[in-house]
Amino acid sequence: MNERQRSSRFDRSDDIVVMKFGGTSVEDAAAIQRLIAIVQSRSEAQPVVVVSALAGVTDQLLEAGKAAAQGHLGAALSLVREIYIRHERMADDLVSSGLHGILDRELRCELRELEALLRDLEASRSLGHEKFDREALDLRTQDRLLGFGECLSSRLVRAALCEAGVNAAHVDARSCIVTDGRHGQANPLWDATNQRLQDYLSPILESRQGPVLGGFIAATEDCIPTTLGRGGSDFSAAIIGAAVGAARIEIWTDVDGVMTADPKICPDARVIRRMSFDEAAEMAHFGAKVLHPATLTPAVQANIPVFVLNSRRPQEKGTEIAAHAASGDVVSAIAAKRKVASVEVNVRKPFDSDLLRAVSAVFDRHHCPVDILTTTLGRLSLLVRSDANLSSIAADLQGLDRESLGEVRWENHQALVSLIGKNVCRRPDVASRAFAAMSDMNVRMVCPGASGRTISFLVEESNAAESVRRLHAEFFAEPKLAHDWGGDSSAYCQAG
Repeated sequence: MNERQRSSRFDRSDDIVVMKFGGTSVEDAAAIQRLIAIVQSRSEAQPVVVVSALAGVTDQLLEAGKAAAQGHLGAALSLVREIYIRHERMADDLVSSGLHGILDRELRCELRELEALLRDLEASRSLGHEKFDREALDLRTQDRLLGFGECLSSRLVRAALCEAGVNAAHVDARSCIVTDGRHGQANPLWDATNQRLQDYLSPILESRQGPVLGGFIAATEDCIPTTLGRGGSDFSAAIIGAAVGAARIEIWTDVDGVMTADPKICPDARVIRRMSFDEAAEMAHFGAKVLHPATLTPAVQANIPVFVLNSRRPQEKGTEIAAHAASGDVVSAIAAKRKVASVEVNVRKPFDSDLLRAVSAVFDRHHCPVDILTTTLGRLSLLVRSDANLSSIAADLQGLDRESLGEVRWENHQALVSLIGKNVCRRPDVASRAFAAMSDMNVRMVCPGASGRTISFLVEESNAAESVRRLHAEFFAEPKLAHDWGGDSSAYCQAG
C-alpha cells in the first residue's frame, strides 16, 4: 500500500492505531477496566479495537458443541448458561442502567442463536443424517459455533467503553472480512475485504468514533461464518490495520513483550525490544508462539510496525517489530518446536525435480506440512508433525517408484531447537558454541535455514527444555533477570 493509496482512503490515517486485546486481556471486569484505560491513553490517536473471546470461552463453546453432537444437550446448555452468567456479571460491573438494557438484549440475542445451533446439532444426531459425524463437529459448524465468543466479547467491550465516555461503535467483523470457504482456517479475499473494511469503517472513523470488532471471525461472500484459525485475532488486527492505513498495530497480551526464550524454562529470559518482521516470522515458524505467521503479512506489505505489549503493565515498552530492525545480538532468540517426527527415505537414483514433486505431493495428500526438507547422497530427510499418519505416508512413498525410492523410516518424539538471529548462519562460531553446549546430548541433525537467520538442531523431545536452557545460558551470558515477566502465558512459548 503506497502513500497515495493511504491518503485517498483515510485523510487522517497516520493517527489510527489498531489495538488487539487477547483473551486474558478481556478475561474479567478488571481486565476490561485496564483495556479502557489503555484506549483512553491513546487520546491523541483514533483507536480501532479488536478483541478475542474472554479467556476460556472458546474452549467452552467447543465443549458445548461436542456435547450436543453426542446427544448431551443438557450438558451443552449448561455450558451456555455459564458463559451467559459470566458475561452478565461483567456487564453488571462495567455498565450502568442506561446502557445495560441495550447490552443485555444484545447478549441474550446472541445466546438464543447459540442455543438454537446446539439444539440443531442434537436434532441432526437424533435424525441420523448421513453426513453428520456423531463424534465430531464438521468445520463449517465449528466456525459458526466458535464465533459466538468474539461476538459476545466485542459487544461487552463496546458498551464498557461507551460507559467510560469513549465514543465507540460495534462492527461485526463477519460483515467486513471476506474469506474463501476453507473452514477452520479461512483465507481472506483481499480486494473484497479491503473494500468492505473501508466502506464500513470510513464513516465511523470520520465521525471520530472508535470501531470495536471481534477478532478471529469472518464470513464468505455468501455470508457463511468462517474463522481465521490459530492466532486469528492477531491476523484480524493486521488485516484491518493494512486496510485503514494504520500508523501502528498493537497486540496487547499478558507479558512484557517477545522474549528471548520461554521464561517458564529460562527464568533469565529477557524482552527483545526491537526485532525485524523476518526474525519474528522465523521464530513463529520454528516453534515460538510470537504471532501467527500470517499476521505479519499485511503489516509487512503496508510497512506498519507491530508492537507486543502487556495490558497488565502498560507502562512497559514491549517489543517493536518493524521492517528494518534488529535486536543487536548475534542470536536474537531460541525457539523449540516439540512433537516433531523425522522421516528418512533411501534414494537409489540421483534426485530430480519430478521425484521431489512426487514426494511433496504424497505429504500434501495426507495434509501433512513439511517443516524442513534436506537431501544428501542417497537420502532424503524431512521433518513433519508427529501426529501425522506416517505409516500411510510411508506406504504411499514406497509405492511411487520402487526403482528410485527404497526403505522409508521415521522416528517420533523429537524436537527442533533453533537459534534465530540476523545472519546467524554466517557465523561459524555460533554452531560450534551450540554443539559444545549440547556435547553430551544426541544431536541428530544441523539445519542451516535457507534465509540465513536460523540454525536448527534435532534433539530428543525429552531434552528440549534442557537444550533451550543451555543454549540460552551460552548466548545470553549476562542475565537481565525478568523476575516478574508478566503472566502465566507468554508471547513467546514452546509450540505444542
